[in-house]
Amino acid sequence: MNLNQYQNEAMRTAIFPIDQGIEYTTLGLVSEAGEVAGKVKKIIRDHDGNFSTEQKAAIADEVGDCLWYVAALARELGYPLDHVAHMNLNKLESRARRGQLKGNGDNR
Repeated sequence: MNLNQYQNEAMRTAIFPIDQGIEYTTLGLVSEAGEVAGKVKKIIRDHDGNFSTEQKAAIADEVGDCLWYVAALARELGYPLDHVAHMNLNKLESRARRGQLKGNGDNR
């Protein structure tokens, strides 16, 4: 399966207000990313940062939810997910060529 196929399949399960798609999918993405962070935080706190196979699977499940929202947000912005992935790789390759992978700011 490629990214655009995933995006198309994932959108078959999309249920959210059409007139607030960007806002809804952005908030969903942040919420799911917070669930990933929460699980990792608790493993650090309760298990000294040692990840069991089951915990990794639970985190991967949440990462899948993040992926769903990334796909939905990209669609709401009018972009195929494959295009977003290529845009990101092009940006990172440009930064690598210019020695700008470290640091901060969007326009490095």
